[in-house]
Amino acid sequence: MATSAADPERLNEQGFGEFAARAGDGRPVVMLNLLRFKPDGGQERYMEYGVAVAPSLEKVGGRIVWAGEPASPLLGEQGWDMVALVEYPSRQAFLEMIGSPEYQEIGHLRTEALELGELHPMDAADG
Repeated sequence: MATSAADPERLNEQGFGEFAARAGDGRPVVMLNLLRFKPDGGQERYMEYGVAVAPSLEKVGGRIVWAGEPASPLLGEQGWDMVALVEYPSRQAFLEMIGSPEYQEIGHLRTEALELGELHPMDAADG
């Protein structure tokens, strides 16, 4: 995972720790991906990442729920080039994927593509 302050995906260590602490709960998790691409090739590089990560995602039982280009925000001012929802069968599955040797070889493609990226784990609402 990224750690440099200049990195567009700087790791939130507290958030990652809380996420990892729940890795054994066995509940599905949906990851909200907010993506702003670098100019001059960032979107193409991200598409390359998408193709490369697909086997790793499938291996852990993950799936893309939705991906698309958002319109201008109705509330707030932060705009994104792409938003994606990716479901994993558990937090542990996500951790296994990003820790795998296969992912370690391709993870740089995501970072190289993004000017800014946010990743928000979400649980289903009770009720």
